[in-house]
Amino acid sequence: MPTAHTRREIAFSSTNGYLAACAGIVMMLGAVYLIKMGIDATAGLSVLFGGMLLGVIGAVCLFGLYMLQPNESAILTLFGKYIGTDRSEGLRWAFPLYVKRRLSLRARNFNAPTLKVNDKRGNPVEISAAIVWRVRDTAQAVFEVDDFDRYVSIQAEAALRHLASQYAYDEGEDLPEGETTLRAGMDVVADALKCELQARFEAAGVEVLDAKLTHLAYAPEIAQVMLRRQQAEAIISARAKIVHGAVSMVEAALKGLSERGIVELDDERKAAMVSNLLVVLCSDKETQPIINTGTLYN
Repeated sequence: MPTAHTRREIAFSSTNGYLAACAGIVMMLGAVYLIKMGIDATAGLSVLFGGMLLGVIGAVCLFGLYMLQPNESAILTLFGKYIGTDRSEGLRWAFPLYVKRRLSLRARNFNAPTLKVNDKRGNPVEISAAIVWRVRDTAQAVFEVDDFDRYVSIQAEAALRHLASQYAYDEGEDLPEGETTLRAGMDVVADALKCELQARFEAAGVEVLDAKLTHLAYAPEIAQVMLRRQQAEAIISARAKIVHGAVSMVEAALKGLSERGIVELDDERKAAMVSNLLVVLCSDKETQPIINTGTLYN
């Protein structure tokens, strides 16, 4: 977090460069004319010195010119002292001794490299993100950190590692119901990443515009194991639904036979019928019927 002595941006009002350019050109032309008169000895030394002075002033007007594009700023310093930041557009003028450092204010993209980190369960996962950011405070970006581009990249990786450790990759029996995970809660995770990045970038005067995960996967060494686990969970879930449906169908069949009086079944016959129906309904393969030419008991 920024401290009380953090340097903040100071607005600098520069002068219209077109007026300064016109004044400089006129003065230079006047200086040439006066110096020529002094050299021709048609006037005194005062005219010669006046022409030289006018030439110096004209040069100051021309040397102080600089140009800024849209969404570009100039940080002005004088002998190491911060003067202010000019955010104007077009041709501008400032005192020639001011050192002018241009700094882009446009949005920038940072694609974080794919990192191998441990999630909340300790499982190794691969994660990456795309971050859109821009410089908000030019004085902080230049004077509070050594290299704000490198600062952003390092802090982004640190935030991504910390974020991954706060969430599990996927749902599981060991997690409370409804807990956010990296795979299922992408929007919540993206908001959390943006907030953490903003807190880390604040010291450099950088604003986070957007942050989204671009890559999320188990590490190769456990990917196959986790895939089999997911397949097993899917099979168990499907089996549970099949069994539940089969039991409901058998119950409906027995109830229908009993209500209509089609056949009277004792407990043993009901058990045999339930067994056969469950085998037919729950089997993965087609069942082969067996014709019984005798009775149920022979």
